[in-house]
Amino acid sequence: MCRERIKKQDQFDNLDKHMQWGIEFVERYNKFVKDRTDIEINYAKQLRNLSKKYQPKKNSREEEEQKFTSCRAFQTLLNEMNDYAGQHEVIAENMSGLIFAELARYIQELKQERKMHFQEGRRAQQHIESCWKQLEASKRRFERDCKEAERAQQHFEKMDADLNVTKADVEKARQQALTRHQMASDSKGEYCSILQSFNKEQHEHYYTNIPNIFQKIQDLDERRIVRIGDSMKTFSEVDRQVIPIIGKCLDGITKAAESIDEKNDTQLVIEAFKSGFEQPGDVEFEDFSQTMKRTVSESSLSSSRPDGKQDSKSGKSKGKLWPFIKKNKPPPPPPSSSTPSAVPNGPQSPKQQKEPLSHRLNEFMTSKPKIHCFRSLKRGLSLKLGSGPEDFSHLPPEQRRKKLQQKIDEINKEIQKESDQRDALTKMKDVYIKNPQMGDPNSVDPRLAEIGQTIEKLRQESQKFEAWLAEVEGRLPAKTDQGRRQSEMYELQSSAVNNCAQDRESSPDGSYTEEQSQDPQLKVAAQNEFDDEFDDEEVLASIGTCKAMYPFEGQNEGTITIAEGETLSVIEEDKGDGWTRVRRNEDEEGYVPTSYVEVYLDKSVKGAMTYI
Repeated sequence: MCRERIKKQDQFDNLDKHMQWGIEFVERYNKFVKDRTDIEINYAKQLRNLSKKYQPKKNSREEEEQKFTSCRAFQTLLNEMNDYAGQHEVIAENMSGLIFAELARYIQELKQERKMHFQEGRRAQQHIESCWKQLEASKRRFERDCKEAERAQQHFEKMDADLNVTKADVEKARQQALTRHQMASDSKGEYCSILQSFNKEQHEHYYTNIPNIFQKIQDLDERRIVRIGDSMKTFSEVDRQVIPIIGKCLDGITKAAESIDEKNDTQLVIEAFKSGFEQPGDVEFEDFSQTMKRTVSESSLSSSRPDGKQDSKSGKSKGKLWPFIKKNKPPPPPPSSSTPSAVPNGPQSPKQQKEPLSHRLNEFMTSKPKIHCFRSLKRGLSLKLGSGPEDFSHLPPEQRRKKLQQKIDEINKEIQKESDQRDALTKMKDVYIKNPQMGDPNSVDPRLAEIGQTIEKLRQESQKFEAWLAEVEGRLPAKTDQGRRQSEMYELQSSAVNNCAQDRESSPDGSYTEEQSQDPQLKVAAQNEFDDEFDDEEVLASIGTCKAMYPFEGQNEGTITIAEGETLSVIEEDKGDGWTRVRRNEDEEGYVPTSYVEVYLDKSVKGAMTYI
């Protein structure tokens, strides 16, 4: 009986160990889900960082690349990867909420229920143990009383058989034996009662209480196993739910890849970099054999030197053209054929000689300088030293058109911005007028005036660039930009002076010699072309008058301040850049915006302009 109870107790302990292992298994699985959640979160974070790293930067060349289909496809791929990362975040969120958090709560409930069941089992075990101890105690007491009664009976029989014992002693022994027999009888009754009670408790313990406790423990363990299975199903369903969306992301990447158009991309490159120049014609044959027919006297005259040495640069100077002569070729040549030695209209006749370069430069350098000429040279020098002319004339026609359009769009944006700010200030002023306690309406006027001047300047800039754009697109007749022409003249003068200085340095005596056999007709033509370049510089007489419609403060260099209603003399008409050159007196002159004045040209000037 004791051995059986020990076995029952051992199995109860084994069940306790098994349930503890089951709880630890659930905790280990929950930790696995937590680690998987962390991996998904880190993976999504890395994918988002990767997508962000390769996103095009603002105000950079990468924004211009978005016009190519391949770049747009890559942008789509980055966006889809960002959405793909978002689905992994959904996986992590669902696993954390539907599995990890729920299992964490279930583990706590499991521990509490396990503890309750095993405490109940331990109480039942303790109760049956106490009943067993009570039964053993009554059994030992009954056994002891029986032995005591048997000994008392034997003592009485012995005393009764002894003749030497008095009758009183015998009676005493008999009474003692009767008492012992009564005690034994009572112990027997108590033992029987306790035994019956123990058997009943034992039956209830082993057939009712313990099976019920074991059944509860079994149900608890089965629910734990079922919960693990459900969690694993949820684990797979969490991934399965995002598969359609991930599939859409991958389909988007595939669609973006299929949208790449190589023909369109290459055409965009062609449109971006085409120059607009006409294709050059065939190179004409230049016959240099005519120089072999010259007479000996001509050769000796052209190559005679005081020291008897032939000029080593005379042959080189023959191939040069006067840099200030205008080329009458209608279309502008491409940059590759625009060198000074290029021939504009076929091969040059050997009879046409060039005027000495030193003579032309000496005439130019010794002439009286003109204020407007040096101002133009200063403008040309600033353009040469800067990043390029303001009208982008250094660019090919197509590139120039795009740059001008871009500049016009930027100016229009600035005008819109300033206009919005002016409208806001106007509304604020109206509010101040209606509610003087909110502010002084006059405090807004300086800012409104400043914005008005800024808008006017921006509009003038826009008109200037629109005129250049119209010139490029052919909407208006081509107008020669005075500043650009003067800057080109300055560059040609500088190159000519440098060549002249090199020729002087190459001469032994420091003098400069040119071929004397120059054609007079070519000299006259060169002289006329040279004078044409400076005709605009010499027109300083008044060609009309103008009346100022608005006040203008000339704050920039080369401008002049005018008052409203003032009358001034016009000495140079607007060349298409939005500025008119005026003169107040003999010493004060400058440029004013054409839109600020009303010009009245002389009839002779109008007639001349009409004839031209």
